[in-house]
Amino acid sequence: MEEQKNGILLESGTNEIEIMEFTIDGNLYGINVAKVREIMMSAPVKAMPHTHSAVEGIFKPRGTVLTVVDLPKYLNGGETQKSDKDVFIITNFNKMYIAFRVHTVVGISRISWKDIQKPDKVSSGGTEGVATGIAQCGKDLVTVLDFEKIVAEIAPETSIQISEVSHLGPRETSSQPIFIAEDSVLLTSMIEKSLRTAGYDNLTMFTNGQELWNRLCAVKQAGDIENKVALIITDIEMPQMDGHRLTKLVKDDAELKKIPLIIFSSLISDEMRRKGRQLGADEQLSKPEIGHLVDVMDSLLKKKK
Repeated sequence: MEEQKNGILLESGTNEIEIMEFTIDGNLYGINVAKVREIMMSAPVKAMPHTHSAVEGIFKPRGTVLTVVDLPKYLNGGETQKSDKDVFIITNFNKMYIAFRVHTVVGISRISWKDIQKPDKVSSGGTEGVATGIAQCGKDLVTVLDFEKIVAEIAPETSIQISEVSHLGPRETSSQPIFIAEDSVLLTSMIEKSLRTAGYDNLTMFTNGQELWNRLCAVKQAGDIENKVALIITDIEMPQMDGHRLTKLVKDDAELKKIPLIIFSSLISDEMRRKGRQLGADEQLSKPEIGHLVDVMDSLLKKKK
């Protein structure tokens, strides 16, 4: 499917995001524009048997078969009223194209990641809620949805598979200190469990780039970088500070730039890969390739010895 140009993050490492706002039952939600490839009016959908209740079926725009997720049904449960005026948001992440039905698309806001707050456990529906952040877009509060979690719940086989690591066979334990920035509770658990299965037992998890950066600055001030952090793994999409901004800060620092840094994100595309390379990332991998991540970690840490 031909990708639509959207101008996301015109300058790399600025800690900005463009959010596409849309409505479901009058409520305002958002998605990172970097995940959006096209907006189109809804079309007839062919139902498919034995699928998740929120999977509406498939349709075939311009010769490409796409799965359609009924987002109102996923969020609210039960059957929802469909309209010819509904909109399909065509997304691309984790190397998959998926269409999400919504009611209207409102527009796009460009804001700083600092204007996005992590929802508390009450408003998010528990530790693994579907809201990845609450964004202040002008006068409006926009609930930014965790589309990776939605897809992982609907089709678990498309997410991180610990079995990929188990298939690597017996491995030695490594106590080299690794810092990991990932805001999704679900993916944090999956990544940590996978890497511990791979033998990496000295992991420090951070919920965003700002937290990891603050710890790096403290380590640098203590003058013990080499013994405290051997490798950094970062997502791109995170409240407060995104992975591109974190990469820029690390690689612009004369002392910290020696630390190998891997960007591990569902957003890796040719465009994003160019941006990451410009910022100095040592490697860039697309989720959910956890087995590949372990291989790259092995290689980078081996070079450091």
